[in-house]
Amino acid sequence: MKHIVLTGGGTAGHVTPNIALIPRLRELGYKISYIGSYDGIEKKLIEELGIPYYGISSGKLRRYFDPKNFTDPFKVLKGFSEARRLMKRLKPDIVFSKGGFVTVPVVLAAKMCKVPAIIHESDMSPGLANKLCIPSATKVCCNFPEAAEHLPASKAVLTGTPIRQELLHGSRKNALHFTGLSDDKPVIMVIGGSLGAVAVNEAVRSILPELLKSFHVVHLCGKGKLDPTLNNLNGYVQYEYIKQELPDLFALSDLVISRAGANAICEISALKKPNLLIPLSANASRGDQILNARSFEKQGFSVVMEEEEITDKKLLQAIRNLYQNRDTYIQAMGNAQHTDSIERIISLIQECQK
Repeated sequence: MKHIVLTGGGTAGHVTPNIALIPRLRELGYKISYIGSYDGIEKKLIEELGIPYYGISSGKLRRYFDPKNFTDPFKVLKGFSEARRLMKRLKPDIVFSKGGFVTVPVVLAAKMCKVPAIIHESDMSPGLANKLCIPSATKVCCNFPEAAEHLPASKAVLTGTPIRQELLHGSRKNALHFTGLSDDKPVIMVIGGSLGAVAVNEAVRSILPELLKSFHVVHLCGKGKLDPTLNNLNGYVQYEYIKQELPDLFALSDLVISRAGANAICEISALKKPNLLIPLSANASRGDQILNARSFEKQGFSVVMEEEEITDKKLLQAIRNLYQNRDTYIQAMGNAQHTDSIERIISLIQECQK
């Protein structure tokens, strides 16, 4: 039996593509193990699937000054030592890494133990963790054609991002029952990301009185980001995080407002949901979400508003225009060439394993 180690963590976006691969890997008879951080979001998500989970020490590598910069390198070294011991103990045939800082020690340990490693980069240009992993990787999967320009030609493979297949089979009826919403208005789903997005949450909540005249709103606002004062607002429901019911909520939604993390927008596009993207600002990130969003805007899939330009009036107008022209966006997403990412990545795993 072939044995694969999956790794990735820190945010749900570094875990969900791995989760999307798991059913197919199981069908093919793979033994699956997962290496993540001691207590990251990935631990709960993976353990719920009944997959053996191994936690290692994880430190963040920052491009800016932070007192933790003095201690985190020791965490990374400890993580490398733990990952190397796990490689020797688990003896996997291959490692598949989705990114996040926990993956750096795992990919480096795989190289030292002569285990091939495939890494996946969802964004237009590689993040710091993946940049550190690329020299040790056998192949690098990428999501955008433009991303290949930033990768070694001998390693880059355009695969797209694996989409969890259950997202395609939601029930609108079940979602109405779950949310308690009536079926008399179009529904907007707001996705703040697994860690929540304060700017997105505040922008949407500030226009609720006007928005709810024409729409219902389902708000996934992130852990600790619920607003109890809005609990009994007619036509508005809020949740910290949704897992099992997410396919149903997507089936219910007519529009989606979201951050522009690559995995999230690929799922929205695969479901052909007209969307308004509010990328994480360049002040708070390396700007990858802005590049992702602009690529989707250029292809006619999305409307993009950057945080700095949001006003109540502009946001309301953008939402109304998006709904009015929704068929144009649905058609553009329907005409797009979608790679069967799961099968493409599985075939790469089979080619590269030792």
